[in-house]
Amino acid sequence: MTSSRLGHFPVSFFSTVMGMSGLTIALHKLEGTLGLTGGVSQGVFAVSLALFAGLAGLYLLKLIRYPGAVAEEWRNPVRISFFPSISVGLILLGTAAQPVDVDLARILWSMGAGGHLLLTLAVMSSWINQTHYEIVHSNPAWFIPVVGNIVVPIAGVKFAPADLSWFFFAIGLLFWLVLLTIVFYRLIFHTPLPGKLVPTLFILLAPPSAGFIAWVAIVGEIDAFARLLYAVAVFLFLLLMVQVPRFSGLSFTLSWWAYSFPLAAFSIATMVIGEKTRTPLYAWAGIGLGGLLSLVIAGLFGRTVLAVIRDEICRPEA
Repeated sequence: MTSSRLGHFPVSFFSTVMGMSGLTIALHKLEGTLGLTGGVSQGVFAVSLALFAGLAGLYLLKLIRYPGAVAEEWRNPVRISFFPSISVGLILLGTAAQPVDVDLARILWSMGAGGHLLLTLAVMSSWINQTHYEIVHSNPAWFIPVVGNIVVPIAGVKFAPADLSWFFFAIGLLFWLVLLTIVFYRLIFHTPLPGKLVPTLFILLAPPSAGFIAWVAIVGEIDAFARLLYAVAVFLFLLLMVQVPRFSGLSFTLSWWAYSFPLAAFSIATMVIGEKTRTPLYAWAGIGLGGLLSLVIAGLFGRTVLAVIRDEICRPEA
């Protein structure tokens, strides 16, 4: 990567790790459903871990050589929300690593959970003390810093005391509702999202889907609240499917990866409810969603590699 491109290397690139890690977890669940060996999911985990290491190395190099560019991203009302994608990626890698190496999983999860709490506090402090934010700056990517806390309990129930899982879940649930109100107000009463941010609408699917998985991990069963969360996820999935024509025809940007983790979370949630309730409809829906997720991420991965080769990303914003 040339120096000029390194200076424009975006922190949003870490959203690819969230998508790949989500795919790893979904494939592991799918392999269990179909009675297959874990070779594919373990291979995808290896790619996800290598991807994170590569991106972390590049972004660290950017921080060393272009600290001003990193500071500019932090001050940007949109890009600041993607810094916690680094810690969420670590949390998801820790969750995905459990079938491979429990000790590695615990280390990755601990680093991610601790880092995410710090980033949540830092980003929220930036919001509270801001002097240049406007309602048009709000978008679904704002869910990443605070609602990202809701993924911590998925593996946290095994790695930490129960109170810690409840702590992170409560943060994610509370601010999901707060930010959902703000984002919908912005979508309905203000100018439409710019084209490059339209794919972030898919992030709306992530909080109820991941929240369902985390809740079931904490309480150990499908209760009324779990069903409520899953029902909200189903409705948002249908609402997003109605918006599919709006997604078509958009020029490729890294924001396309916003399709990946939310779809992975919804696929996993569907597999979990199918497994817990032993309802064939959910089981088959989970298999179908897992297949769709695999195709979507394969397409995103290939398109991203092509964009790197064509020098379409890591460029100054127009």
